[in-house]
Parts: sequence; structure tokens; C-alpha cells
Amino acid sequence: MALIALSRRLRRTPFSEGVEAAGVKGYTVYNRMLLPTVFRTVQEDYRHLKEAVQLWDVACERQVELRGPDATRLMQMLTPRDLRNMQVGQCYYVPIVDETGGMLNDPVAVKLAEDRWWISIADSDLLLWVKGIAYGYRLDVLVDEPDVSPLGVQGPKADDVMADVFGDAVRDIRFFRFAMLEFQGRKLAVARSGYSKQGGFEIYVEGSDIGMPLWNALMEAGKKHDIHAGCPNLIERIEGGLLSYGNDMTDDNTPHECGLGKFCNTHSAIGCVGRDALLRVAKEGPVRQIRAVEIHGDAVPPCDRLWPIMVGDKQVGNISSAAYSPDFATNVSIGMVRMTHWDEGSEVDVITPAGVRAATVRETFWI
Repeated sequence: MALIALSRRLRRTPFSEGVEAAGVKGYTVYNRMLLPTVFRTVQEDYRHLKEAVQLWDVACERQVELRGPDATRLMQMLTPRDLRNMQVGQCYYVPIVDETGGMLNDPVAVKLAEDRWWISIADSDLLLWVKGIAYGYRLDVLVDEPDVSPLGVQGPKADDVMADVFGDAVRDIRFFRFAMLEFQGRKLAVARSGYSKQGGFEIYVEGSDIGMPLWNALMEAGKKHDIHAGCPNLIERIEGGLLSYGNDMTDDNTPHECGLGKFCNTHSAIGCVGRDALLRVAKEGPVRQIRAVEIHGDAVPPCDRLWPIMVGDKQVGNISSAAYSPDFATNVSIGMVRMTHWDEGSEVDVITPAGVRAATVRETFWI
């Protein structure tokens, strides 16, 4: 297997030392940073995530910071989700769109103050788009990438580990809210969120120097809870319908096609640069949409390209992510399916590298 040559353009993270000591076996590149993909095996990591607790280096979820008098105005220009009722201390999942209504990113927006936001981004050059909007509209706002690196604590025992390090105040944090909690004399934003359906937290570690001390403290506190280093798990995220920008959706897709229409308040989100385009989309409705697709038969190989979804000799969509689920004893997958075949129970075929497989479209994901 060919290796990726490391350089300053491919950045390590504040937690890389801990990741390497934990025996990481694979990486991907995400926002020009290293993102672990497997520690033992994908299947073993999957089982442990569901039963215990894991520490995730997700520093690659870079932050775009908006700071200044026009920060809130700029944030609303980026997304069709209405932010007027969002309070300081809340996190919102926000589709970010371009002038055509195409998805540029699906980050979490963190409201630190009326004049200060972090946008915790998926894999894309969103910083450049945000800078362009700010400059083009001559907004009074500073847009930059701060030294902030998220660290995830995910799994059913996450609350117990976090309480040992930050105190019982973490147990009171509600879903998609955050609190400023102290570690070694520094206040860190601790949010109840994360890229899994198993529950947990994301700690926004402001300052690389404190990265490894926090990693070590969490690993030590988690020993009695069977903590392991982990990472976003392919099987678990597909079961839960957690979309991956760049895999399951791109700027060729609107939020409505991605099943994110509930986050588009296009009539009230005044100022969003893609609002007019999305109003037309909302009126006409999408002709294709993300669906869960069960692929029958033996375990499918890795999905490193789009797999055509067929009905006879007609293509009706594509599979973008797939894996075999031990808990559901079937191949789970995410597909973009045309409206003619997106109903629950629609029978289709999927052309995989292992051959043509029968498949069934589902309206809901597995967890």
C-alpha cells in the first residue's frame, strides 16, 4: 500500500501524540489534517463505541470564527436556518449554502456571544467562502481560523468520564448546548454533541498547548470505564443516518435533497445568500433525496466511489456510503434516490464492486 508523505501542509493535531500511543492503524485527510479512521478494527471499534466510551481526536473539525459587530448578520447570511431565537450557549446544526442553494458545508454553529461565533466545519474550504462574503458586503467582522481543536468523548459512559474531569456540572448540559467549564485554570466550551448516536460531548480545546494534558486526564479518568481511543465509526454513522459532506452530499445538492429541509426557514431567514434559490426549491420540491438503503446478501466491500442504483436498465440513484452492520445483520447504506423510487419498500438493484445486489429503500435509518 502506498503511504501518504507528511508535510506541514498535512497537519498533525494537538492530540496526535496520544493517538499514536493508542495504536492508530489508519488515517484519512480532512481539512488538511489527520483524522484517525481505525484503531483495532472497524468492527471492534464499533462494538466498543456502543458499549463503553471513546476519546476522539476530531481536531480536523476546524473552526471558522466570526468576531465583531456584524458577526451575527454574517452568520445568518451563510445559512437558511433562522438564527434569530438562538441564544448564547446554544449549538445549531446549520446547512450552509451558496447563491444557487447548493450545500457548501453542514457544520455546527456555536454562539459564544452576540458578536462571536464558531462554525465547526466539515471537510471543505469554507473559510474562503466566509471571508469572501464578509469582504464583498463590507461587513465589520473578523473572519479567521482560531487555535481551537475539538476533542470528542463518545459512548454510553461518556457522562461518567467527563464528570471525573470537569465535575458533575457536565451532566446538566442539554443536547446541543454548551457550558464553559474549567480545566487546569482554563475555561473550555464543553458541548453535548458529537458525530455518533451513542451520546457524548465535544470539548472545544482553545489552545494547542493544553491538548495533551486534557487527553491524558481523560484517558486516566476513563480507565475504570474501559475508555479507548476511537474515531467516527463508518458502520455506526450509517446506521444513524449521519451524513458525511463530500461523500453523501456536495454543492450539487440542496438541503432539501439531503433531508435537511427542516433546517431551512427560507421565509424567515432574511439575508441568506441562497434564500431566493431555496424558495424555488421548497416550492417545487426535490426530485431526489437521501434515503437509507438496505443492500441484501454478504458484506459489501468499502464504498470508495458512487455505486449506481438501478431498476432494470434505468439508473435511479447512487449509493455513497455502505457497510455491513453486525447489529442489524445486513448491509446498511446511504443513497441519493429519485422520487420515483424513494418510497419505503421500493425494490432496486445496486451495482457494487462485488456484483449486482438486490436492495430495499427505507424511509428511516436504523438508529
